[in-house]
Amino acid sequence: MTTGLIILAVVVVVAVVAGVVLYNGLVRLRNLVQEAWAQIDVELKRRHDLIGNLVETVKGYAAHEKGTLEEITRARAGAMEPDQSPAEAARSEAALSQALVRLNAVAESYPDLKANQNFLALQNELSATEDRIASARRYYNANVRELNTKVQTVPTNVIAGFGGIKEAEYFEVEGGDREVPRVSFGTDNAAGTAPPGGSTPSASGAVPSSAPPLGAAGPQQGAVPPPGTSTPQDAPAPYGNPTPPPAG
Repeated sequence: MTTGLIILAVVVVVAVVAGVVLYNGLVRLRNLVQEAWAQIDVELKRRHDLIGNLVETVKGYAAHEKGTLEEITRARAGAMEPDQSPAEAARSEAALSQALVRLNAVAESYPDLKANQNFLALQNELSATEDRIASARRYYNANVRELNTKVQTVPTNVIAGFGGIKEAEYFEVEGGDREVPRVSFGTDNAAGTAPPGGSTPSASGAVPSSAPPLGAAGPQQGAVPPPGTSTPQDAPAPYGNPTPPPAG
């Protein structure tokens, strides 16, 4: 009887310890997910601030582009709504990105705007922020995947049910996992595009010369005749040595 009680007590202790370990692992994953989302939230707020400054800069050069400016202002306000879930934030950020693309098209029509130093600085900061958001999103989604796997599988799903730990939402780009759109306002020349008044490089990387071909201006003194032609005074010598006449 005593031995049976000891065995039962050991089993209970082992089960309790295992349950505590599994629960602590779930809590650790949940905290990692929350920490990763907090990092994304910081970068999104920075993005919203930069876009707001970008809009104010564009207004100084393209104030009559009222429709586009109002559209991106509304999209920015929607993205800044508090207490959004990751799925809701992904949708509002996608709408803001689409409005930013249209602002890009407007900026292409104003060379003075594209040359503005403040505009260029905001563009560079926004591009760097987009890169950090993409990196933070990958880290967040990796932690969400691990947490959700634990919540869905045995035996951790039992512990998660008792502990009130639920699955987390992914922060996905609309239309699937793809690269963040590159923020460019025409400051870089496209690859292979010839500068004004210049020549387009060939496939080998050499720029063709604009000089006329050799001999196109007519014969000149000392000019080299084209290959395959000869002149009477420069007739080619016969191949080989001529046979001498027989002696005597």
